[in-house]
Amino acid sequence: MSKIKIIFGFVILSLFHQCYSFSGSSLTDEKTIQISEFPNNAPLVNPTLSQQFSTDIQNRFLQRTTLKGTKTNPDILVEGEITDYSITPTTIGSNTVTNQNTGGVVQESQNKLTITVKVHYENKLHPDFSFDRSYSDEAVFNSNLSQSEIESSQVKIATDRIINKIFNDIVANW
Repeated sequence: MSKIKIIFGFVILSLFHQCYSFSGSSLTDEKTIQISEFPNNAPLVNPTLSQQFSTDIQNRFLQRTTLKGTKTNPDILVEGEITDYSITPTTIGSNTVTNQNTGGVVQESQNKLTITVKVHYENKLHPDFSFDRSYSDEAVFNSNLSQSEIESSQVKIATDRIINKIFNDIVANW
């Protein structure tokens, strides 16, 4: 009796799978993608940002979709530029110190890294989905971090979030 239930379950699941796609992707007919290098045109230039961002966004699309990379006549073209890279103070204070009278803690100074990327997305098979948008994100960190620590950790946080937004807007088309 249990074998019949298992077979019946597989039959129902098979029928359900034929009616509904589990991929969640709006990319149906598209087979190829070209992602151009994103030059860093921000007033403050991080020398490794352009290469790292370009590599990370290419990897995201090639690893998480069935799209194949191409340099000629792609179904999808993604290109753009880094338009802002700035570090600004957000919290001004002294090093963390416990106040003897109140027992409260004075917060360390913090800075905010902001990265903005302008993206041109062109879908040649479905031109209605094409767009030009700017994406921005930030990471807040203690001001005692060195420039190399900022570039190795905080830049990665902000660019990963931007790439997630771009990927979701193109693949999920929400």
